[in-house]
Amino acid sequence: MPAIRILLVDDHQLIRRNLCNLLATDPEFNVISQASSGFEAVRKAQECQPDVILLDVSIPDLNGLHAAPLIKRTAPDAEILFVTQYDNPFFVRQAFAAGARGFLIKSDAGAELLTAVRTVHLKKRFISRSINKAALNLAPEQPVLPASSD
Repeated sequence: MPAIRILLVDDHQLIRRNLCNLLATDPEFNVISQASSGFEAVRKAQECQPDVILLDVSIPDLNGLHAAPLIKRTAPDAEILFVTQYDNPFFVRQAFAAGARGFLIKSDAGAELLTAVRTVHLKKRFISRSINKAALNLAPEQPVLPASSD
């Protein structure tokens, strides 16, 4: 099975490096590109067509919540996993409304990053365990149906 191709978007080089190091512990993951701003993320998503995009909310030019819908238009098969410091249910709801498949709190990344990437790659919703899911009021996730062979 080919590695999951990842675009990593965060404006802090140290965070990108740490996330890359976590992902490098498993050959199932391949960070193919990195970006540090919203517009750069949209451009690189279009160029690279990654499988999964790790996207921060707070990035320059175009924040992650505004970049996500543009990314989904330019790389429609990519799944977006927000990786951010914000644990407020408002941001979680906004992320899913913007087209994200998952929401991971940076402080949970050490324990949950690999599982989160695998989960969103399988087109299933992922939410950090430290998020109060009862406060989210999200609609139930629709089951993923196989593509029609017509």
